[in-house]
Amino acid sequence: MMTDLRYPLQGNTVPFWAVPVIGIVLPCAIFGGIYFKKKNFYDLHHGILGILYSVLITAVITDAIKDGVGRPRPDFFWRCFPDGKDLYDNVTTGVLCHGEKSVIKEGHKSFPSGHASWSFAGLGFLTWYLTGKIAVFDRKGHIAKLCIIVLPLLTAALVAVSRVDDYWHHWQDVFAGAIIGLTVASFCYLQFFPYPFDADGLWPYAYNTLQLAEAGIAANSFSVRPTEEM
Repeated sequence: MMTDLRYPLQGNTVPFWAVPVIGIVLPCAIFGGIYFKKKNFYDLHHGILGILYSVLITAVITDAIKDGVGRPRPDFFWRCFPDGKDLYDNVTTGVLCHGEKSVIKEGHKSFPSGHASWSFAGLGFLTWYLTGKIAVFDRKGHIAKLCIIVLPLLTAALVAVSRVDDYWHHWQDVFAGAIIGLTVASFCYLQFFPYPFDADGLWPYAYNTLQLAEAGIAANSFSVRPTEEM
């Protein structure tokens, strides 16, 4: 019984507190660095707003699925039977856990991985953001630009892999978490920014709209001046 859930109970390579730092604080620091260089408040505002939406929505979806599915973690045996002595009901053959309730409850939250979903939600958004900022798809073949946008995804992938290595998740859990995070990140980015390969993909919609409005006002003002002089 529970032969596939007997992996050792151990700590986290990437602690829980580090996930918001990796998925939110680090990208926001990059947004801030670009702001100090370009002085575009619209870009900073929508970058921070977008990534917060991305991580928040992902967290809600992830926790809802965790509670609904209740899949046991790979180390569930040791959460259920800390002394290594398994106990089952003689009639129903159901598991009779005698571990700490909080530890057992946490052991039923394997699917999907919160570390993976949070990391990909934040760093996936950052990947979209950097793709637009450095014009990766400008058809000039700059491999260095491609390497830059791969770094956030690689970091998120390493966080996800650590969860399997720590026996806190099955590989399906981290894969599902990554898909959820990337999907939400994509929707949230495109809610505030154009596609990175568009001609106006550098800045958010709000800034582009403002620029068009100012250009229209300037054009109208220029066309009216000769009439006023006559």
